[in-house]
Amino acid sequence: MKVKRFSLFLLLMVVALALSATVVGAQDAKVIKIASQTPLSGPQSALGSSMSNAVALAVEQLSGPLTEMGYTVEYVPFDDQATPDVGVSNANNLVNDPAILAVVGHLNSGVAIPSSEVYDQFNLLMVSPANTNPRVTDRGLTTINRVCGRDDLQGPTGARFVASQGAASVYVLHDTTAYGQGVAEFFQVEAANLGLTVLGFEGTTEASNFEGVIQPILALAPDAIYFGGIYSQTGIFINQARAAGYTGLFVGPDGFDSSEFAQLAGEAGVGTFYTSVAGPASIYPNAAQFVADYQAKFGEDPQPFAAQSYDATAIALQAIQVAAELAGDVPSRAAVASVARGTHDYAGLTGNITFDAYGDPEIGLYYVIQVGSSDPAAWGSNTLLETLEIPSPFKALEDAMMAGM
Repeated sequence: MKVKRFSLFLLLMVVALALSATVVGAQDAKVIKIASQTPLSGPQSALGSSMSNAVALAVEQLSGPLTEMGYTVEYVPFDDQATPDVGVSNANNLVNDPAILAVVGHLNSGVAIPSSEVYDQFNLLMVSPANTNPRVTDRGLTTINRVCGRDDLQGPTGARFVASQGAASVYVLHDTTAYGQGVAEFFQVEAANLGLTVLGFEGTTEASNFEGVIQPILALAPDAIYFGGIYSQTGIFINQARAAGYTGLFVGPDGFDSSEFAQLAGEAGVGTFYTSVAGPASIYPNAAQFVADYQAKFGEDPQPFAAQSYDATAIALQAIQVAAELAGDVPSRAAVASVARGTHDYAGLTGNITFDAYGDPEIGLYYVIQVGSSDPAAWGSNTLLETLEIPSPFKALEDAMMAGM
């Protein structure tokens, strides 16, 4: 009996020591996680997957300083499916992982806005590469930032371009999302201010057969059609509109900006125009190595917003590093968010980035681009017609106040 009790005692001691070693090991392994939310499945996955790839590449290449400090940096991608409910559900899951100190995302403003409400409740930093709706930052949430421009500046840029082409009338479509409807509304207001006749303003969720939308527009014979939407819808629309006889200008925002637009639109897409807050990676001098590294790792060219995703991740990693140095330990989420908001003259792939008091880049870049080929592989060679540097609304107001002093 004594031998059995002694054996049991030894067994319990071994188990206790093993558990103790596990706990100590878990404490010694200081894990920091960067999450992303983009559409990794569904019709918008071409952009979302490329954005996620760029985040993974940035974490791989830029985690060195944190690794030297004794941290293990991990990347956790989430698929928001370009759907608000899924994005919010993912947000509620990821905020409960204390190792996640930053989120890079989203692609769609309609997903980002409700998801960011969850992040903000838990002081979790979000740096967006692509969300352009003004509400993303205008709510004044101290955890939410973006490296791209805004639709209240992008929409008017499109309207000014249409007017410059001699158009006198325009029909405005949108996809009913926060992004598509928002940018279309800003386009419509500026178009009217410029004296263009807006023949119609219509939202549609149609995704495959646009005959019922196209025929009334053809009857009005607008000089231009502006479509606030995503390439998975607009590429099919212009293909069918050209086939039905429409020969006028076709213009849209950066939702067009994907090689899949060329595939879906075919020859009908050649010669169409779009504005973007993200030019092709090839136009950024600092992005040449990124493009080469991306091609080597993923076997394809980066899609639009990939370079911005790399920059957003870099800013998040830098904020975590600075906050960790100040804390002497794993920093709090609130500390990371505070450091990120103070980002000043960060030398990114896409240019120098300084956040204003609302988390917008003080100077946003806006591009006017023409589709040059129906070959998706040639998308990066689309013709850049114009590059504009426009201050954020807060920066513009600040500059006006300084000038008036």
